[in-house]
Amino acid sequence: MQLRKLLAAGAIALMAIPAMAQENVTWWDFLSGGDGVRMKALIARFNKEHPDIKIISTTLEWGIPFYTKVRTSVAVGQGPDVMTYHLSRLPLGLDEGVLDQVTDEDIKNAGVTKDSFFPASIKAASSDDGKLYAVPLDIHSLVLYYNKALLAGSKFLDAGGKLTGINNLKDFEEALAFAKEKGSVSPISYATGDDGGVYRVFYTLLRQQGGELISGKEVLAGDNLQKAAKSIEVMTKWATNGWQPEQAAYEASVALFTSGKSAFMLNGVWEVPTLVDQEKKGTLGFKWGAVQVPNLMGTQTTWADSHAFAIPAKNKMSPEKRKAVMTVIGWMEKNSLAWAEAGHIPAYKPVAESAEFQRMEPNATYSALANSASYDPRSPIAGVASPTYDAALNIISPAIHGYAEPMAAAEQVKQDLQDKLR
Repeated sequence: MQLRKLLAAGAIALMAIPAMAQENVTWWDFLSGGDGVRMKALIARFNKEHPDIKIISTTLEWGIPFYTKVRTSVAVGQGPDVMTYHLSRLPLGLDEGVLDQVTDEDIKNAGVTKDSFFPASIKAASSDDGKLYAVPLDIHSLVLYYNKALLAGSKFLDAGGKLTGINNLKDFEEALAFAKEKGSVSPISYATGDDGGVYRVFYTLLRQQGGELISGKEVLAGDNLQKAAKSIEVMTKWATNGWQPEQAAYEASVALFTSGKSAFMLNGVWEVPTLVDQEKKGTLGFKWGAVQVPNLMGTQTTWADSHAFAIPAKNKMSPEKRKAVMTVIGWMEKNSLAWAEAGHIPAYKPVAESAEFQRMEPNATYSALANSASYDPRSPIAGVASPTYDAALNIISPAIHGYAEPMAAAEQVKQDLQDKLR
């Protein structure tokens, strides 16, 4: 009888304790394909580990549709609690007033610090006056993939089968000529008929010369015009010599490499899973590797961007909801090793410098580029799905296929983008 009374009293006491309130965090992203699968798995893990916080996620269409939706939702005060964001789009986001500042208290609630991220990514996530408006998740960049079979017998592979001996443009073009003689259909493959593919190669060559595409309100100011023309000239030479494909769409440029017809591929780290998967299935047909783009033009750097987390402006969430959002962001950073399987370099240094990541190949091999990455110009007309990408497709791509002289194309890029800055 006494035991029964105690149990009854305990039950009444438990009923008197209010249930823990669950914070629902509305999440928007633009992640599809392999990236989408990996992020959905991370979200599921988070929700399982946090009964007090639930991420309710929605995936929207990548590019202009996503950023248009963000702009519209902020205008009517119906945006998500947190969203993915390209850091290359941050200047435009600030110009449009769609991003909320990430405060020092927010960062503390996420359980991270600013100096635990690579400096280049934090700079790209901040306004000119140093205020933080996003939290970088990764650094994804252009890298150089190589086919070991098509380079066999050359001086460009060491005894261990690793790429070596490419220290400048002359060396690289010698490697392209060797591969062509060995039967490579397109020794260097990239999306020559695609805005992103053309832009990333052009911008990398420009930045390796120390060039600036946009400086404040000036496009290709001073000797930057000559450096832009030189970049287009190099790409045109690759076309003239039959080293790169003609008007290749993105998928075709990848297929050229994965089918063994190209010795090299200039593409983003996001294609690493494609090659890893094909290798595991035994359908690739050759050994491969990936390294940071060599110093071809005088400076060791390459185009890069970051996926990041941002909070829309005008989002009147409670302090409890805000803390839950930052808990989500902090957890994603600390668990970004799973995200790195997509080829990305974690922006959060404790993960990037961990023993687990250093065993992840080829990521660890090219991860040093995080220290020398060149983000897009800090301009509202730059970044993914922007006028700079349009110029790459409409002006630079035709030029490298022989429809305009390099200097004429550079001058047209300057005029086209300058008009959009006014």
